[in-house]
Formats: sequence, structure tokens, C-alpha cells
Amino acid sequence: MVSEEILRTHLQELRRGTAVVASLVALRRPDYGYALLQHLAAHGFPVDANTLYPLLRRLEEQGLLTSEWNTEESRPRKFYRTSDEGETVLARLLDDLAAVQTSVAGLIEGDHR
Repeated sequence: MVSEEILRTHLQELRRGTAVVASLVALRRPDYGYALLQHLAAHGFPVDANTLYPLLRRLEEQGLLTSEWNTEESRPRKFYRTSDEGETVLARLLDDLAAVQTSVAGLIEGDHR
């Protein structure tokens, strides 16, 4: 029987790979980090805060996200949004994700080309 630790490790790797896609999709509408964590979790993408915040910074540095501070509320919050470049990358990632899904489905169904 596979240990829970091994399974957890592989699930974490799989989710880490989809966190970029999920974040770029979700941030088509501006949001701040904590709300994004909740939004992703509600849609089946639980991401740890220690994973998400460095990811957001990296995507911003790469030009895939833009950000601005909202200081109108009592607590300033940094809102992120998918940039035009982020949309371009997202389209390619979604195409590749669909191709991977098709390939895995073919393997499951026993399609031996």
C-alpha cells in the first residue's frame, strides 16, 4: 500500500504545476492574495500561502501579472491582475494542459498508437 506521505508529495507536485494556470485564470479579475487563496481553494485548488505569495511575486516579475495597492480600506492590499502577456502565456498553457489531458486519457483507455 502506498504511504500517505508519498501520495501527498505527488499530489503536491501535481497541484504546484497547475497553480500558475489557476492563478492566471482567477486573476483575470483583480484580487488580493488572501482572497485568491480562498477562491482557488473553493474551486479545488488548495494552495499554501507559502507557495502562493512567492508565485505571485515571480509572475509579476515575469510580467504575467500587474499589481496595484488599494489603500482605500483600513488595511492596504495589493491587488493582482493577469496582464496581456499573462493572457498570452495562459492561452499556451491551457492548450498544453488540454493536450496533456488528452494524452493521459489515451493512455488510460489503452490507445497504443
